[in-house]
Amino acid sequence: SRTYLDCTVGYSGHAERILDASGSGSRLIGLDRDAMAIAASRERLARFGDRALLIHGHFVDLKQHLAANGVSRVDGILFDLGVSSPQLDEAARGFSFQGDGPLDMRMDQSTGGTAADLVNQWPETQLADVIFQFGEERFSRRIARAIVSARERHPLATTKELVSVIEGSVPAKYRHGRLHCATRTFQALRIAVNQELECLEPALRDAVDVLSPGGRLCAISFHSLEDRIVKHTFRALSGKEDPLLTVLTKRPQVATSEESDRNPRSRSAKLRAAQRVAMEGHS
Repeated sequence: SRTYLDCTVGYSGHAERILDASGSGSRLIGLDRDAMAIAASRERLARFGDRALLIHGHFVDLKQHLAANGVSRVDGILFDLGVSSPQLDEAARGFSFQGDGPLDMRMDQSTGGTAADLVNQWPETQLADVIFQFGEERFSRRIARAIVSARERHPLATTKELVSVIEGSVPAKYRHGRLHCATRTFQALRIAVNQELECLEPALRDAVDVLSPGGRLCAISFHSLEDRIVKHTFRALSGKEDPLLTVLTKRPQVATSEESDRNPRSRSAKLRAAQRVAMEGHS
């Protein structure tokens, strides 16, 4: 009987497929920091009974969550990183610049500071750095300066307000470009609010520790910085000295053009996979 761990179960699209494909002896443990996602998945996976165990928690604590449920080893692990479609589509969560909602952006709404806290309190240089690094936004300095001067008049509270500040600060040509001019800033704030990048490497290393020999670890990322962390972590753990992993994807797998037409959000997805080495000397 196999045990699978879905570290970002979301609305359980992958989890359902894994449970269907893996036969009645297998079970799946699903983690998500978003309580709404866990509730939706409970409903969607109800037909699997106790083959599905869903936990509201963060993948950076995956070892503790497994131990608390008496699990020491799993046979397959999935990380599907970034924000989920239902989170983007729900204006009240504040992830998207399309609708209007509060500047929240927390994946776990029970804890931590919001995007509003960040844009209204962080110093200008720190805002500019985050927007540049996490958003890869070349107008980060202008945008940060505009946010600071706007918040001196009154604090920014909604996604619409932030979008209009960004629109007012970038060149006209950029404002009407192919990519919405707020895309990169919103992405950067979301990553900062949820500390998405700093949690990733330690979580991947912990995942490898709990993977049984021959077990597989798959990570899907939607952002070049995320993909780089996955690539480097896999590379470090598959090095010459006493490797823990064999990397199965020389290059990341990407969606076919047919799939990206059907599901535009899969366009930037990159999948990397690795397998736990079965070796003497590794317990």
